[in-house]
Amino acid sequence: MGIVMLCHKPEMESSVIEPIGQQQRQEVKEATEEFICLAEQFYRRRFGRIPVLFDLRGRAAGMFKVQGKERCIRYNPWIFAKYYKENLADTVPHEVAHYIVHEVYGMRRVRPHGEQWRTLMGCFGASEEVTFNLDLAGIPQRSQRTHPYRCDCRTHEVSTTRHNRVLKGAGRYHCRYCDGQLVYAP
Repeated sequence: MGIVMLCHKPEMESSVIEPIGQQQRQEVKEATEEFICLAEQFYRRRFGRIPVLFDLRGRAAGMFKVQGKERCIRYNPWIFAKYYKENLADTVPHEVAHYIVHEVYGMRRVRPHGEQWRTLMGCFGASEEVTFNLDLAGIPQRSQRTHPYRCDCRTHEVSTTRHNRVLKGAGRYHCRYCDGQLVYAP
């Protein structure tokens, strides 16, 4: 649940973007609060305030995260630095809408960008687009380590996430070419 930026290959190498500072972070927190207040008016009920963090990296500009009973909104301070106005107008209401829909309907009863979410985005006067198509040159990208796996026909590079699932017995992966099961090959 978050806005993901789609990359264009930059024509020129650009310098690394610095993340937004304290003043802009405060403005983002205030905008988040304003959208929560709009949702309170729309639903005629109060919503709890959740942490707003600026620790997101990679291609996503924002994310509403639920882990157990903990909830938070995470923003990418580098993408906000490069596209500040766009993110205030689009990413902030996008993530607040995910939070509010979660509070009103729960996670299992609605689609992430379904009717309830779109209705709330309309109430916010915000775009219902799920992804941006903006240049991410200069923004630090997350990179995940890979692990070698073999099947009957070749070697594969498997992400750490999938590798950990295999180790826990929570996942099995097959080659899309020979349909052989992937086996760890350190």
